[in-house]
Amino acid sequence: MFGLFSRKNRKTKIDYTLVKTDMHSHLIPGIDDGSPDMETSVALIRNFKELGYSKLITTPHVLWDLYKNTPEIIGRGLDRLRKALAAHQIDIEIEAAAEYFLDDHLLDLLQKNERLLTIKDSLVLTEFSTMHQSMSMKNVLFDVQMAGYQPILAHPERYVYLYKNWDLFHEIKDNGVLFQLNLLSVTGGYGARVQEIARYLLEHDFYSLVGTDLHHTGHMERLKTLEIPVKLQELLTNGRILNNSL
Repeated sequence: MFGLFSRKNRKTKIDYTLVKTDMHSHLIPGIDDGSPDMETSVALIRNFKELGYSKLITTPHVLWDLYKNTPEIIGRGLDRLRKALAAHQIDIEIEAAAEYFLDDHLLDLLQKNERLLTIKDSLVLTEFSTMHQSMSMKNVLFDVQMAGYQPILAHPERYVYLYKNWDLFHEIKDNGVLFQLNLLSVTGGYGARVQEIARYLLEHDFYSLVGTDLHHTGHMERLKTLEIPVKLQELLTNGRILNNSL
């Protein structure tokens, strides 16, 4: 028992070249609660390259009460960002998808057969409120699947209202939903309870993807010194984490 406990708590410096692609960030300036301006975006992306990333798939929020982002708005923002990176001679591949809040607006998009922005192929990044539990969580994820998409549940460890509701986590995973870990969750960056949920999900092989969920320079500074659990390092090394296939 002591050996297992000590293994769970052992950490190592992350090698971002093993991750290769960050698939969750907020780098298009001025369209959500992420980067406020182009200067900040360029600086953050330069840091990503210095860390060892070779590709970024940035994911602005689509949360209709706050961020009425459409594929057209996101596409225009991505074009401006690519031009700024070229002007600063920062050579890194960058694409854009979206982080869809699972609300009535998303259900309306699905009913109208509107195109969703995907991470790759049918992979779509989704999220719920981190404050209040949705009573229709499983049903909405099922609706996304029935529309032909493979939902990725962003940062499930941050849904602290599900603390120790392990059966629900297992049910969602068994229903074919992919789980994405926020890297800073494993450091306690979002609090001890989030860290504990992340540890459980990590030890029980829930995660298929990892992301930074980077919003600002404070996140980047923490990423520069990030140490991760040995278990996560093993998953990155053996290919269980799928980022480098994106």
